[in-house]
Amino acid sequence: MKHKQAIEIFRNFLKNEKNRITPERFEVMDAALDYDGHFGADDLYILMKNANSSISRATIYKTLELLAQCELLSKRHFGDKMTRYESSFKKQIHDHLICVDCGRIVEFSDKNLKEFPEKISSGLGFDFESYSFNIFARCKDRKNCKYFNER
Repeated sequence: MKHKQAIEIFRNFLKNEKNRITPERFEVMDAALDYDGHFGADDLYILMKNANSSISRATIYKTLELLAQCELLSKRHFGDKMTRYESSFKKQIHDHLICVDCGRIVEFSDKNLKEFPEKISSGLGFDFESYSFNIFARCKDRKNCKYFNER
């Protein structure tokens, strides 16, 4: 059991929210937590099908939502009207730089940014909860930009 702690978190969440506890949901959880980087539900479905899983697309969509609700996954929106997920289980907080041409996503951390949302929240009379920071830009090196290489 490589995700022993995650299994317990998910099992308790499912039980408390009165959702069914099924082996298929834990199979999706394992695949999602093992996915390297950001992914859409269909990306995970294809990956699991290629690994000979019998999981349905509907089970994947529903399970990803449940995993996001119990905070094992984070939902991300990068301006392309597609929901992507990434593991938030035992992962360092980070931000994103997204190429508006090819969609490449680069994760980064900057200690100066971590204090900024708290200062803004406090200054405007709010209690800070969380933040999401995305920078939209264009690849400088056009040779490595998928958009320009597909033309």
